[in-house]
Amino acid sequence: MCNRYASDIRKAGLEKEFYGFEEWSETRITPLLGNALLEVFPKSFGPVIVRAESGALEWRKMRWGLPGPATMGGAPVTNVRNTSSAHWRPVLGVEHRCLVPFTAFSEYDDASPKGAKHIRWFAPPDRGILFFAGVWRVWSGDYGTKKEPNVGEHHLFSFLTTKANDLVRPVHAKAMPVVLGTPEEREEWLTAPASTVAEIQSRVLPADVLETVPDDEAASFVGGYLK
Repeated sequence: MCNRYASDIRKAGLEKEFYGFEEWSETRITPLLGNALLEVFPKSFGPVIVRAESGALEWRKMRWGLPGPATMGGAPVTNVRNTSSAHWRPVLGVEHRCLVPFTAFSEYDDASPKGAKHIRWFAPPDRGILFFAGVWRVWSGDYGTKKEPNVGEHHLFSFLTTKANDLVRPVHAKAMPVVLGTPEEREEWLTAPASTVAEIQSRVLPADVLETVPDDEAASFVGGYLK
């Protein structure tokens, strides 16, 4: 399952729409979201876009991984597949939807030799930005470790997964993230009733929306991340 992705928000092209200036600069990015180029890991921070109470879209910084079912120990879950589960039903309404921008995501290659997992990256052909179908919530508790507790109120997100398409399946057959490739799909995700989530999740992404990234180029997606 996808547990590592890159998110270069400078490619989103939304700085004028959301903030009124023409392009990102380090001084404008850092206070809100941290670095412009992020390699996002479970429990680290990543940028997401939500619909505010005013109806406007806005950037927020959240940690990746919603608490899982108590029967499974409550460990953070980064990829939500079973949307029929009673545990996930409360975060499927429009008030908990978000867009998770990405410039590339990775999957472990199923054909990796035993004990040596190979990572393969997938990105838009134009190397622009696309979005995962995300869900989020506010959660209070300890989001740290035994060594470094992190008790408090946390804004957390995860994103939905679906069947792997023809591009991803030869690398990782089990699943892939739900990718929103067009403005219409993004708007639908933010506004559609909860009863349509399963149908949106079941759509198979056309293979040409993404391409496999050569290993030497994939190194460019590796950047700093916010703990």
